[in-house]
Amino acid sequence: MEEETAMSQLEGAVALSEVKQKAGLAKQAAPLLAQLTTEQKNHALLYMAECLEKEAESIITANAEDLQRGRESGISTSLLDRLALNRQRIEAMAEGLRQIVTLPDPIGDTLEAFSRPNGLHIRKVRVPLGVIGIIYEARPNVTVDAAGLCLKTGNAVVLRGGSSALSSNKRIVEVLHQALEQTDLPPFALQLVLDPNRSSVDEMLKLNGLLDVLIPRGGASLIQNVVKNATVPVIETGAGVCHTYLDESAQPDMALQIAINAKVQRPSVCNSMETLLVHRGFAAQHLPMIAEQFLQQRVELRGDEEARTLVSGISAATEEDWDTEYNDYILNVRIVSGLDEALEHIRLHGTMHSECIVTENTLHAARFLQEVDAAAVYHNASTRFTDGFEFGFGAEIGISTQKLHARGPMGLPALTSSKYCITGSGQIRG
Repeated sequence: MEEETAMSQLEGAVALSEVKQKAGLAKQAAPLLAQLTTEQKNHALLYMAECLEKEAESIITANAEDLQRGRESGISTSLLDRLALNRQRIEAMAEGLRQIVTLPDPIGDTLEAFSRPNGLHIRKVRVPLGVIGIIYEARPNVTVDAAGLCLKTGNAVVLRGGSSALSSNKRIVEVLHQALEQTDLPPFALQLVLDPNRSSVDEMLKLNGLLDVLIPRGGASLIQNVVKNATVPVIETGAGVCHTYLDESAQPDMALQIAINAKVQRPSVCNSMETLLVHRGFAAQHLPMIAEQFLQQRVELRGDEEARTLVSGISAATEEDWDTEYNDYILNVRIVSGLDEALEHIRLHGTMHSECIVTENTLHAARFLQEVDAAAVYHNASTRFTDGFEFGFGAEIGISTQKLHARGPMGLPALTSSKYCITGSGQIRG
């Protein structure tokens, strides 16, 4: 009933586009969300998780339509992997919602409180951002993660997924709406734009007054389109040209395991490694063995001249390759003289996402952690851990590579703003 009332209020002499209509509904839902208690929001999230698992087969059936279209259009194996859903992945999405329930609700937290000499008492408290627009590509699990994180923090959300996942996203949101109808949370707080044309994205970028913030998730071209053309404020999530540097003192077994995991465990995601930097001394002894392991994993290697002299089967890397996020079984290999050259390469070609050093030299590790300008910097651990779930956030809205408002995996606090609440006793300013 509330949604029907909101819809009728939006209808006017001129028919609204789908994007404006759904953003308008979300805008009207935002103040209703602000009234809900943590218990009401948590109950909704738990029921959403339950319904996802109950409807797993219907979601998998819808996902099969997307996979078939993807195969017919010739998208890569790695992108098909990003798109694919099975019961295990759906259960993981549901578990992400349940983990969000266990996390503290930041809304209403007092960040600071103080009194002024004139008797005014001032509190700075966390509040929702309002209406969040999220533009993303192939991974349908983002639909659930985004819904859960936004609704827990009292934000309405307008989702615009990629056309490759349209059937999956549509069915997932249908299931989530059915769940929300049985709770105190207004279903129209969650909106999915079904128009697959680029014009729907372009329209979202200009919805000042309806959307409070935009968050793009996807490849470099999508993110840059949003950053360059949006008039709505943007939280930039970055492409992941991630590096692993194997220092001279690296333990060979550890170096191998970290490098293989960073590239092969799931190459289609933004925290996978795209370039392996290897100290010249370490490479002379161990690169042939490491390269052989990559080749056995069907990884295409592209290297500089020195790497190609050490290992056969490596093709020549171009200047463009060093700046490419492959999201595929392709890896660049470069030999460096030491830490200084590794740091310089990362500075020139990194995207401030996730960077790793494998070393037993504590001074080198400390310098790497301090000097590398990235959202996540690792010593002796795979870059694949840059993830909201792995950080204990329950899920993530994205990996922010910018420096304002939020950086790194964006959990619940990143989806809030603040306001000052001032209590007086009749004070006036002279």
